[in-house]
Amino acid sequence: MGEIEFRDPAFLLLVILAPFVFWLARRTPSRIRYSSIAIVQGAPRSWRARLAATPALLMALAVLSVSVALAGPRTPDAETKVSREGIAIMMVLDRSGSMQARDLVQDDYSVDRLSVVKDVFRSFVLGEGDSAGEGRPDDAIGLIAFAGYADSLCPLTLDHGNLTTMVDDLEIVSTREEDGTAIGDGLALAVERLRRSDAKSKVAILLTDGVHNAGVVDPKQAAEVAAASDVKVYCIGAGTQGRAPFPVADPFTGRTELRLFDVELDEDTLKMVAETTGGRYFRATDRESLSQVYAEIDALERTKVTEYRYLQYDEHYRPFLIAGLLLVGLAATSKSSLFRTLP
Repeated sequence: MGEIEFRDPAFLLLVILAPFVFWLARRTPSRIRYSSIAIVQGAPRSWRARLAATPALLMALAVLSVSVALAGPRTPDAETKVSREGIAIMMVLDRSGSMQARDLVQDDYSVDRLSVVKDVFRSFVLGEGDSAGEGRPDDAIGLIAFAGYADSLCPLTLDHGNLTTMVDDLEIVSTREEDGTAIGDGLALAVERLRRSDAKSKVAILLTDGVHNAGVVDPKQAAEVAAASDVKVYCIGAGTQGRAPFPVADPFTGRTELRLFDVELDEDTLKMVAETTGGRYFRATDRESLSQVYAEIDALERTKVTEYRYLQYDEHYRPFLIAGLLLVGLAATSKSSLFRTLP
C-alpha cells in the first residue's frame, strides 16, 4: 500500500468552518432576563452544565470528518504488467584447427582463440564480467559449431546455464579428418533451426577465423536461404591477418613451442553474407575488440519490452463520511435530549 493522498484536496479547506460551526452551535437563540443571578453563581455546577458544549463540539468534529471524506482520501495500488518479446539467436562458432592461434590476448600466448571466444560468449549470454551488458535472459539461444562439418550442439533454449556449459565443453578439432572451415554448412544448419522458431526476430551470429574450404553448402547459397527466411546474420572475423603464433610440438624433444604460420580470413565472403541478410560484418583482432563487437550486437538486437501500468486506488472516504453523519446525528440527539436547554 502506498502513501495516502487526496482525490480533491481543495475540500480540506472546509475544515476552517469547524470553529464557526462550534460557535454557532453554542449560541443561545433566546434569553430569559433575571433581576439577579447572584444565588445561581454560588451554586455548584452539574455535570450537564459542564458538558453543555458537547453537542457543539460534536458538530465541529462532524464538519472535520465530512471535509476529509469530501477530499477523497485514498492510497494508490500500482500494478505493472510487462510483455517481453524475445529474440531467437543461433550462435555459429568456428572450432577448426586455426582457432588454436594465440593472438587474441596481448602478451599472453597461453590462451587460444577459441578460449577467448567462449569467454566473451558467456558474457554476452549471461551478462557476466566487468564489461558485460545485461545478458539475454529473455532470448532463446542455440549453438552450432563447425569445422570440416557442422554440428548442432544445443537447440534454441532459455536454459542458458546448460547452454554455456556446452560452450565450455567445446574443443578445437584434434584430427585432420575433422578439420576445415565449412561456413556454408554452419550457417545453413543455423537457419534451419531458426526457421522452426516462432520468434518474430531471428538472428544468427557467425564467428570464424578462416576461409570457407569444406562442407557441401556454399556460403552464398546459405545467405540467400537465410534472407528468404528473414534471418539476419551478423558475421565476425576473428584473429589477425598475415601470420599468427601457433603451438607446435617438437618431434625430437616433445616440448611445445610457438611458431608463426600464415593465416587467412575471407572477409569478402563474410561481408557478402552479412549484406545479403541485412546484417553487419565486424572485425575483431583481440579480446577487447571482440567484446566490443558482441556489445554492439547486443545493443542492436534488444528484446522488445512493452510495459503497461494500471493505477488503481483504495478509497477511504467511507469511514469519514459515516463518522460525520453519526456525529451529526449524535449532536442533534444529545442537543434535544440530554443537553436540552430552555427556553
